Amino acid sequence: MKRALISVTDKTGVVGFAKKLNDLGYEVISTGNTFKKLDENGVKVIQVEEVTNFPEILDGRVKTLNPYIHGGILYRRDLESHVETVKEHNIGSIDIVVVSLYDFEGAVKSKKSHEDIIENIDIGGPSMIRSASKNYKDVAVVVDIADYDMIIEKLENGGLTEEDRRNLAYKAFATTARYDALISSYFAGVVGDTYPDMMTLTFEKDTELRYGENGHQRGFLYSQPNAKNPILNYEQLNGKALSFNNINDLHGCLEFMREFKDDDQVVAVAIKHANACGVGLGKDSLQAYTKCFESDKISIFGGIVGITSTVDVATAKMLKEIFLEIVVAYDFEDEALEILKTKKNLRVLKLAKIEESKQVLDMKYLDGKLLVQDKDVIRNEKRDVVTKIAPSEDQLRDMDFGMKVVKNLKSNAIVIVKDGQTLASGCGQTSRIWALSNALVNNKDKNFEGAVLASDAFFPFDDCVRLAAEYGIKAIVQPGGSIRDEDSIKACDELGLSMVFTGARHFKH
Repeated sequence: MKRALISVTDKTGVVGFAKKLNDLGYEVISTGNTFKKLDENGVKVIQVEEVTNFPEILDGRVKTLNPYIHGGILYRRDLESHVETVKEHNIGSIDIVVVSLYDFEGAVKSKKSHEDIIENIDIGGPSMIRSASKNYKDVAVVVDIADYDMIIEKLENGGLTEEDRRNLAYKAFATTARYDALISSYFAGVVGDTYPDMMTLTFEKDTELRYGENGHQRGFLYSQPNAKNPILNYEQLNGKALSFNNINDLHGCLEFMREFKDDDQVVAVAIKHANACGVGLGKDSLQAYTKCFESDKISIFGGIVGITSTVDVATAKMLKEIFLEIVVAYDFEDEALEILKTKKNLRVLKLAKIEESKQVLDMKYLDGKLLVQDKDVIRNEKRDVVTKIAPSEDQLRDMDFGMKVVKNLKSNAIVIVKDGQTLASGCGQTSRIWALSNALVNNKDKNFEGAVLASDAFFPFDDCVRLAAEYGIKAIVQPGGSIRDEDSIKACDELGLSMVFTGARHFKH
């Protein structure tokens, strides 16, 4: 007689599956609550103790860790010595192993006590899964409820092929790898090891995207199951599915919004190719978006707009006037939402509350290497006035605003701001003077008189100071730290500019 061992935490669909195995001539073996569930629902099932001749012990910690279980799973049916051994010890074969593991992930997410979390570490389950997976040529291992129907259909029509069993084993090993990675990650947090010697990360596929960054590339979205306060947390209210580029740009937009989450004023930010082309502060969504739009009326076309408040009707009417890929905000007035929905392809996203980032690491995968660093979360930098002229209170506020913006632009980056509005930005340049030149030349119709310039890194020469002064800029904020800082300071004093050093560089590549 063929035998199937079933031990599942998630009992969805297991009764019907077990009954069909009975119908196909399988003897079903089970444990604990799974046995109780199957027995109560009319499945012909025997308890694992009848196989092991040994009771469950240690509050259920030891049930299936037994040679009568693992011998029945692991012996090779094509190896005579193995066949003789199991006959000698009266070990019956186990041909299907069906396991879903203790809900360790759920225990962590529900913030159970450490002791309860430890009790949710499955031992017997992973052991059976690994045994069955190793012996996949002879044993089918089932770890996914979604495979129940396929298994029955195959068994009813000639049986599982070796390819079927190999695919099931692959899924099973991926399941135990993920499970161990979650446990490892939890213990890393318990012991406070931010940069472990062995970093085990696990991600689950959310969806396949239409394509990647370009049409010839495939694209997928994966999620880390144990991520804390993930920023891509939203409800889509309108529009088609998000693309690879949409998601990448949206992440940049939300990172900008997070910078201003504690501000008294509303911020509106327009993102194009992961950089901000306009940022505006205001008392409400309309004022903030108006300033954002007027920052750069050209680049915003086809971009993403994020607003840290509820979008009202007046703002929705403005947003509707141009082509945008995404509008994301904390909420939308009913009438405002209906206005935006008239553009059927516009993705409208209602954002969950932006919380402080709990992701302390920033990572870049580089062809088999993982480059890891602390996230750049510094906000309250120092303000060392290094010039004879000190900035005004208004200029200091704009310096804070400018540094929040420039730290989120691709380096080398310069941003020019005034009264809580970006007037111009230059980013992604190989020379800092080119970043400033691009910002100024591309916005030559703007009035920069009295504006503040923010730089993500120090000035190696005084050329940026002198060019800024030509356009009427009156204050500069930058990290400082160049061996030629004194040249820039002298130029500011000569030209009547104030300058503040923050002491914190914000390269972003």
